[in-house]
Amino acid sequence: MDFEYNEKTQELRTRLKNFMDDHVVPRHRKFLKEAEAGTYPISFMKDLKALAKEEGLWNMFLPHMQDGDPGTKLSNIEYAPLAEIMGRLTWASEVFNCSAPDTGNMELLHMFATPEQRTKWLEPLLKGEIRSCFAMTEPDVASSDATNVTTIIKREGDEYVINGRKWFITGAFNPACKLAIVMGKTDLQEQTHRQQSMVLVPLGTLGMKVVRNISVMSHHSHESHCEIVFENCRVPASALLGEEGSGFAMAQARLGPGRIHHCMRSIGQAELALEMMIERSFERKTFGTYLCDQGVIQEMIARSRCEIEQARLLVLKTAWMIDEVGAKAARNEIAMIKVAIPQMQLKVIDRAMQVFGAMGLSPDTPLPELWTMARSLRIADGPDEVHLRSIARGEFIKAKKNPGSTLAYFSTPERGEEQDIWQGQMIAAE
Repeated sequence: MDFEYNEKTQELRTRLKNFMDDHVVPRHRKFLKEAEAGTYPISFMKDLKALAKEEGLWNMFLPHMQDGDPGTKLSNIEYAPLAEIMGRLTWASEVFNCSAPDTGNMELLHMFATPEQRTKWLEPLLKGEIRSCFAMTEPDVASSDATNVTTIIKREGDEYVINGRKWFITGAFNPACKLAIVMGKTDLQEQTHRQQSMVLVPLGTLGMKVVRNISVMSHHSHESHCEIVFENCRVPASALLGEEGSGFAMAQARLGPGRIHHCMRSIGQAELALEMMIERSFERKTFGTYLCDQGVIQEMIARSRCEIEQARLLVLKTAWMIDEVGAKAARNEIAMIKVAIPQMQLKVIDRAMQVFGAMGLSPDTPLPELWTMARSLRIADGPDEVHLRSIARGEFIKAKKNPGSTLAYFSTPERGEEQDIWQGQMIAAE
């Protein structure tokens, strides 16, 4: 494994960082003001997108991009450090058409859309002309296990009829959101993992209602997290994405690379929190001493650096594995980063809040918003406990391939063999 960034990635990192410093960061205050006022679209977003596209910093997340698609074809490990840079501001990814849930939806459409679906939905998404949402999570079941979804997608003649309730559907409140990819069950008699399918539902379809934009930790984000009700919502049979019964497999294919994106953005936010913590420690005194000279603060900074570096290496390893052996073979690593990175992010941001004191709890810094995002990620795309269970099962599977081998290594020797074994160990030690 070689995690050194190649020449292409290094060049893109430099260009992206310069673009962020010159064009994105200076507009952050204006974004916050417009977002707080509920402005859609953000006044400068169209111009920034056009500039990013002109600079070749556009659609950098599709490793299997086809000739003619707008964007830059990158592997997961090449894209990961770019996601970290964009992630420093929660809204910046949209500037480069690299924000969730559009990235995951474009990957699904890229892999499974018919030519007609590609023309109608994928092409305008790749151009950044529209936004989209992914409707899987439901309020009445543990949706982290996608086999639990209860939304029914029933075939009636040349149509599918959708009935169900979804919530925490990111982006559905945005007027630019024109498409929902909806997951539900098409055949309750099929095998457990073959009951689910996905259909493409235009926003505003009769029978589809966005009920509310749900606050997260009493905070309404500009991207929105909505509850949607489907009551006899009808779409043509041609709206089916992929094949009937393939919904569960498609959801798994979507989530693997998406977690690389999420986790690297989180690392970017942890880096920002650490930088803020260090700068604050240089300028703030308590009891006549600068914070940077106090051992407890030095330890907080040092631990944060260790944890960020460890987290980044684990995500890069996972990205490398997805590129080399596929998301299925990297499922344990994908689960690990989903657990480890938000927890790391929370710890680093919490320390930064302590160093800032009361200001760290106020809107005068981005720390409260970053903390809220990190906390929500421990539930979004499946709670920690689900992924820990998956990791443990993976360990059990490996152990069962060679049962008892480790314990046998340390087992008590037969009485007659004991002296020879210890003598051998002493000779090896010398």
